[in-house]
Amino acid sequence: MPRYTPEQLEKRNASKWTTVQAILAPIQFLIFLAGLTVTYLYSQGIWVTDFWWVTFFVALKTFMLVLIFVTGGFFELEVFGKFAFAHEFFWEDFGSAIAMIVHISYFILFFWIKPAEHILILTAYLAYLSYLVNAAQFVIRLLLEKHNEKKLKASGAV
Repeated sequence: MPRYTPEQLEKRNASKWTTVQAILAPIQFLIFLAGLTVTYLYSQGIWVTDFWWVTFFVALKTFMLVLIFVTGGFFELEVFGKFAFAHEFFWEDFGSAIAMIVHISYFILFFWIKPAEHILILTAYLAYLSYLVNAAQFVIRLLLEKHNEKKLKASGAV
């Protein structure tokens, strides 16, 4: 099912928020890779010996997740007239909300519950997994939409 009408497609292509998302998404992915690597290395006792780095990367990843969600909200508002959970992006926004909850749960555990380190490591892995599933949602939908956009262009609708 196509996400964009031809009018929405024009709005998407003209939106500055499309460019912002195109810049932030790969940065967020690089932070994810760095955070996952640091978490793995720390959990295996290889090279990274200070738990501070694990928390730093979870915090940085959480910041990027929130930033991309907010700027994505401005995109949705401009293209679909709704800041978040527009019908066309409902499941991606739902996935983002779940990822944010898991990322934020790391800090709830860290600051209030103060569990053993291995619980925080597991939570960091779950946060990264939730992001990866959410990112896959966006990539799959992007690829499907690019395919649909080619069909629209070929038919002369755009």
